[in-house]
Amino acid sequence: MTISDARFLPGLELSGILYEEAVRPILRDAYPGLSYAAARVGSGSEVLGFDSPRSVDHDWGPRLEIFLNAEAKAEHGADIRRLLAERLPKQVRGWPTHFQESDDPLDPVGHMRETDGPVNHRVDLHDVDGWLDARLGLAYAQAELDVREWLALPQQRLAETTGGIVFHDGLGSLTAVRRRLAWYPEQVWRYLLACQWQRIAQEESFVGRCAEVGDDIGSAVVTARLVRSLIQLCHLLERRYAPYGKWLGSSFSRLATAESLGPMFRGALAATDYPARESHLCDAYEAVASLQNASGLITPVGPGRRPYHARPFLVLHAERFAQALARTVTDPDLRELPLVGGVDQWTDNADLLSRPGVVHAAVHAVG
Repeated sequence: MTISDARFLPGLELSGILYEEAVRPILRDAYPGLSYAAARVGSGSEVLGFDSPRSVDHDWGPRLEIFLNAEAKAEHGADIRRLLAERLPKQVRGWPTHFQESDDPLDPVGHMRETDGPVNHRVDLHDVDGWLDARLGLAYAQAELDVREWLALPQQRLAETTGGIVFHDGLGSLTAVRRRLAWYPEQVWRYLLACQWQRIAQEESFVGRCAEVGDDIGSAVVTARLVRSLIQLCHLLERRYAPYGKWLGSSFSRLATAESLGPMFRGALAATDYPARESHLCDAYEAVASLQNASGLITPVGPGRRPYHARPFLVLHAERFAQALARTVTDPDLRELPLVGGVDQWTDNADLLSRPGVVHAAVHAVG
């Protein structure tokens, strides 16, 4: 069987087969009693369930993360990697376990290739603390994050860390840290919600103002930005980490609110004139505002559209929700901060939100 003949499987399913049929028996026979965790977590579209046949062109395939304690990794890590290179099957369900690394420094990815020799596999060995430090800039799995560290962690990275599947956890520490990072502490959550409403408040009048001066492109761009901000707000309200731009719409489609809000967002984005944009956006504002009121986090705020001061634009005046949420933030470190928010709320730089090294530097700078 060649790669072109292999049937596409979701990457998490393929990783589970790799573990159960190959890696687990090898470790059991060669290292009986070894305490380890096996998972498919971290980078890769399959971790969040967004992989498709397009994904197979790079960094996709039979992949797995094995976690040892630091001492076991130092003692056995190199030998385990070598053992797997020698004993792993060449294919799993028709997909090669050998990855050829790219020679292009601008495109440092791995591509599945057939091989007759040892397998350059993607069964990566880590210790939990080292992996967390590389992914999130967190020094220890058992450490408690302060509020500023939470604000420095991109939701994309948190989603990758808490998503995917743990197939086995003999250590316990991987499962424990994933549970602790599963969602924000309540005070951080309230602060981020306030900041997201404030983002909307900053721009909601610009849709009409741009149109008023004949800038239809500007009006459309601001509309798209507001739809994006509302989608991110929906993730916060449903306690779901929002991925970065490539997967934001895909993730939104899985939210409980997607069925009702999707037509409003599509209408706003497809509109070719200001009145239609305003109408669809105001429908969406009111729907999301009602969701916020129903959350029980604030005393309900009037969710209806209204004029923007003396100007002829209809808006929500979203700052009312920002202020209502801010009043519920009691943590002293958060209360002294302006409503600027976490890293995702003040940048959309994909490198910062998705690359480990940049996140590591940002978290340590905050610390």
